[in-house]
Amino acid sequence: MSLREFISTRTLVRTLSALRNTVVYSWSEVAERLGLAEDLYENPLHRELARPVSVLLIGAGHRGSIYADYATKSPREMQVAAIAEPNPRRREHLGDLHRVPAERRFHSWEEALRQPRLADAVIIATPDQQHTAPCLQAMGQGYHVLLEKPIAPTESECRAILAAAQAKRRIVGVCHVLRYTPYFRELKALIDAGMIGQIVSVQHLEPIEHVHMSHSYVRGKWRSSRSATPIILAKSCHDTDIIRWLVNAHADNVHCFGNLKWFTNANAPPGSTERCTDGCAVEATCPYSALQIYYRDRKRLYVFDLPPKERDWDPIILQALKETDYGRCVYRMDNDQPDHLTVNILFRNGVTAGFSMEALVSYEGRHTRIMGSMGDIVGNMETFTLTTFKGGTRRTWSMKTDAHGGGDHRLVQDWVQAVGQRNPALLSSSIEDSVESHLMAFAAERSRLSRTIEDVRL
Repeated sequence: MSLREFISTRTLVRTLSALRNTVVYSWSEVAERLGLAEDLYENPLHRELARPVSVLLIGAGHRGSIYADYATKSPREMQVAAIAEPNPRRREHLGDLHRVPAERRFHSWEEALRQPRLADAVIIATPDQQHTAPCLQAMGQGYHVLLEKPIAPTESECRAILAAAQAKRRIVGVCHVLRYTPYFRELKALIDAGMIGQIVSVQHLEPIEHVHMSHSYVRGKWRSSRSATPIILAKSCHDTDIIRWLVNAHADNVHCFGNLKWFTNANAPPGSTERCTDGCAVEATCPYSALQIYYRDRKRLYVFDLPPKERDWDPIILQALKETDYGRCVYRMDNDQPDHLTVNILFRNGVTAGFSMEALVSYEGRHTRIMGSMGDIVGNMETFTLTTFKGGTRRTWSMKTDAHGGGDHRLVQDWVQAVGQRNPALLSSSIEDSVESHLMAFAAERSRLSRTIEDVRL
């Protein structure tokens, strides 16, 4: 929940109307008119906590370390009290960073949860298949939970987590970080203010970007829908959540088409080899060359647990490309995730939404078109333009953001406040809404595989 959500519709519309002759403006201009701070997320329901919320971090990888980093920025609100992580380098690095005592650094979540309760809450950032068991056990021991998306790899497990959260009255936040980005906060506020009348339909595109796709969903740990989760859930439950949030209605029916077209054995170029380091004849011209991506361009290196000094990286990266899946040819993997899909959603209020996930593109950043009864909005995660039908007035917002659109720590802040105040209403997304957005993704995957129209029922 943001400050913008506490501004009355009348005040917001009056302020935006005062700027009607401005072609390009930002939230800072609106904030100045209203006499407010520029921070979109300043929330009057937040308050100084009597003590920091203590957390047990389960999973100290890339996402877990980002969420835990909130404790270094706001130590009066959150402290990392214990860590469970099987990778010793990660465990010791974050343990030292957060000054976690040696006796509170555990090799596994099982070991950590065998102890008497170590903290107020847990952050669960383990691999997708390892969400359900620690989440259910932690709630049973009295912990509140921040759970990395997706909630769980199956519909039944998602429902089990929902039932446990309701029965035990635990606060469970799901990491739908896009809700906390300036871009989507602006869209939500304008829609709710009636600036385009009644919302009628939505078109939404998630361009994964070809290298990102090859890294995470062809070579990476999410390449198999069987060992991880379907890509519509692993990558795009952010999008099903955002669409449902903007429409503000329950989903009724879902229909999906999609398949794996490019990253297959049939498309392996002549002269290619099992690994990019094996003397591949087309390595120099291949856009998916592991040598180019990881070794020369130094992209997405967080998977290699590199030492602090870059001068020591070369032999470690080259060895990893010879031994791990990240050095294998993208056309010779055991992947099954579709590299393109299209989803149609019918909501109970009659609104329709079309969502496309595309891997074979050169860019990232969601693109959104929202059609209303009195106007429309077109945006791309950094800028968007609102056009009203009466008079054709056009207004454009522009905003630069960081990774995940600036939403990661804003989400943690709301969750910490919710736990500290024992008030789940401080979360932007309830556990019920989060589970429903996952059910939309599960229905889409069933539809893709069976070519049927699927119902969504919470």
